[in-house]
Amino acid sequence: MTTTLIVVAIVVVLLVVSVLIYNSLVRRRNHVENAWSQIDVQLKRRYDLIPNLVETVKGYAAHERGTLEAVTEARARAINAQGPANQASAENVLSGALKSLFAVSESYPDLKANQSFLALQQELAETEDRAAYARQYYNDAVLSYNNAIGTVPQSIFAAMFGFRSREYFQAGGEERGPVRVEF
Repeated sequence: MTTTLIVVAIVVVLLVVSVLIYNSLVRRRNHVENAWSQIDVQLKRRYDLIPNLVETVKGYAAHERGTLEAVTEARARAINAQGPANQASAENVLSGALKSLFAVSESYPDLKANQSFLALQQELAETEDRAAYARQYYNDAVLSYNNAIGTVPQSIFAAMFGFRSREYFQAGGEERGPVRVEF
């Protein structure tokens, strides 16, 4: 009778531990997905600002068609990018196109003084800050999740239930250095 109780107790403890570990992994996975959606929200906000910025510049610099088209094309690619690696690459291209757009604005003093343009620049800068924070938050969530599925005993359950490691959102080469923005 005692042996049966010990075996039942061990089975119950293992079952409870298994449920706790599984639930912990699910929470961490959901945390990563939520963090990714926060990046998505900020990037969508950025994408919504860009057409207004392009239209404002277009009014002053109509002959800068190549730069305006490059920004529009980079925006479209970034919107359609899937996954952290592709998204980071598309964002780098878009950032480069926006830098060119802001460089064009340097040639037009009236544009630089335009209140709509200045407000859009400020809003875009704030959105960039929020997106950077969201990327850091996402990478922290990925680190926690990847650590959880890579350590024993969670790794055993992660393998059994199909939990896979996630990619970090990594900046491209030009984003790794200091950014210099002039308006």
